[in-house]
Amino acid sequence: MSASDTLTPAAVSHWINGKPDAATSGRRASVTNPATGEIIAEVGFACIDDVDRAVAAAKLASAEWRSTPLSRRAEVMFSFRDLIVKNRNRLAEIISLENGKTIADALGEVARGLENVEFACGIPNQLKGGYTEQASRGVDVYQIRQPLGVVAGITPFNFPAMVPLWMLSTAIACGNAFILKPSEKVPSASVFLAELAKQAGVPDGVLNLVHGDKVAVDRLLEHPDVKAISFVGSTPVARHIYQTATHNGKRVQALGGAKNHMLVLPDADIAMAADAAVSAGYGAAGERCMAISVVLAVGGVADPLIAAIRERVARIKVGPGSEPFNEMGPLISREHRDRVAAHLDTAVAEGATLSVDGRLDPAMRSNGFFLGPSLIDNAKPGMRCYDHEIFGPVLSVVRVATYADALRLINDNPYGNGTAIFTQNGGAARQFQFDVEVGMVGINVPIPVPVSYYSFGGWKSSLFGDLHMYGPEGVQFYTRSKVVTSRWPDPAASKVDLGFPQVR
Repeated sequence: MSASDTLTPAAVSHWINGKPDAATSGRRASVTNPATGEIIAEVGFACIDDVDRAVAAAKLASAEWRSTPLSRRAEVMFSFRDLIVKNRNRLAEIISLENGKTIADALGEVARGLENVEFACGIPNQLKGGYTEQASRGVDVYQIRQPLGVVAGITPFNFPAMVPLWMLSTAIACGNAFILKPSEKVPSASVFLAELAKQAGVPDGVLNLVHGDKVAVDRLLEHPDVKAISFVGSTPVARHIYQTATHNGKRVQALGGAKNHMLVLPDADIAMAADAAVSAGYGAAGERCMAISVVLAVGGVADPLIAAIRERVARIKVGPGSEPFNEMGPLISREHRDRVAAHLDTAVAEGATLSVDGRLDPAMRSNGFFLGPSLIDNAKPGMRCYDHEIFGPVLSVVRVATYADALRLINDNPYGNGTAIFTQNGGAARQFQFDVEVGMVGINVPIPVPVSYYSFGGWKSSLFGDLHMYGPEGVQFYTRSKVVTSRWPDPAASKVDLGFPQVR
């Protein structure tokens, strides 16, 4: 290999009909290592023809895959699961390289994605129907669930492996053919998963992958052969996808943004609450839809809690995720880092107190897209730092007098993704889970992401659609119900009866 070859970024292709497929649009984008600012790959963007080829391959494959016995589908998912386990370190390295998160965090992402593959391994049990014998004289009624056909998923940059596995595992196990459009910022993890799926026995065309931007997305939203769309991303895009896809007759689950509050009552263990706030606020540089971004400190708990948070923040090691001793990596891009950092000046201008300024972190002097953990005190509704989803390592503390004041702030917020309460009072926790208008609730658990056999999703502007993602509701989303009424009478007893059918 010549010196010039080493400077040529790798080309990331689509995956269509079981093999790499080069983009034909001529349009492409750079993939950057957020820890260094270096371009490490070039990803080709799909044109309409590329998307149509992927849909055609999926449609052709779905007919045979749908008729494949459930036991065989489960066997393929078991093999897929084993291959991910064997290659989890390589997958984590890919995630860390393109996303920037630490290897430990990337391994955690892979583990949570694996939970969904393991859930899909039990698909024969999940697709059991119901049967009623003798619903009427000589009449039996039963319900079955059948796949939709071709379905698609559009996934974000912050979880390059986990969110695709949320979608494709259940969709494929249910008998559909799946088309994935991952974030163009982190394309390689999805390609690696597609390669592993092929090794596991997923037939060509059952899993396809197209890279790109709005051109690819809009074609998926309007294509008549795509029956359902799953999406995770920001609320404005989620709303657009929901409105456009439903207008085109598709089933949609679109998960939007979040502003997750953590309520700390005066009786809470301060050390435990501070550990949780720091872990949930700054993990993955705050680029999680389930990150805690607001701490609601009730009564006199604010000062000792802030002191404990500051003490922990001072010990966080920021740097490239590939280095084992670092605990927090960079943000996804320079532009996003700068947008997040701008919230710190705005917060001070609007009357808040900047208790920890992450711009002073030594990692800011590197070429990577780093911002140290930042802490804002005395935040209030009406301030940009409170009203907006920052999606970075910025934690805001709002001081409130009572539980009722805190609850009102959470319930008045337009988002309803996740929330948490920290308390030693079981009655208060029970009342909170009853009162709060949020889809996922943690009791002394700061990031209440449901296990795979429940379902993930929020309320209000955090979800567009009727069904949450993965788990039992994921099975419901990727299948449709059919009810069969069956009778095998003696032909001699048959007669014309124009009356409305009754149970007799």
